[in-house]
Amino acid sequence: MKTIFVVDDSDTNLAMAEEALEDTFRVMTMPSAAGMFKLLEKVIPNIIFLDIEMPEVNGFEALEKLKSNHAWKNIPVFFLTGTTDASIEAKGKELGALGIVTKPFTRSSMNDLIDMYLA
Repeated sequence: MKTIFVVDDSDTNLAMAEEALEDTFRVMTMPSAAGMFKLLEKVIPNIIFLDIEMPEVNGFEALEKLKSNHAWKNIPVFFLTGTTDASIEAKGKELGALGIVTKPFTRSSMNDLIDMYLA
């Protein structure tokens, strides 16, 4: 079974993502980038959904760290965000994100991206 990481500081968003994906994937949720990096030492996911606005380490900083690590740099990453600011999407793509999922997200919006990149 393919593994999906969902990193978001909102328990509501984590629960929504888990509910949307758990029938098809092994979903691992965590409330911080620090938790994600700790888990990455043991599990390499097939895709990461990463919130941009988080305390301590934001999504942009986390993505830079992911892409600078040889073991993690090829993991597909999609940002989760509540904003539709085009400059955020451009910055994410510049850093290596494949795209953005706008919150509140739907089951189909997440599954469509997963299907496209894990086909």
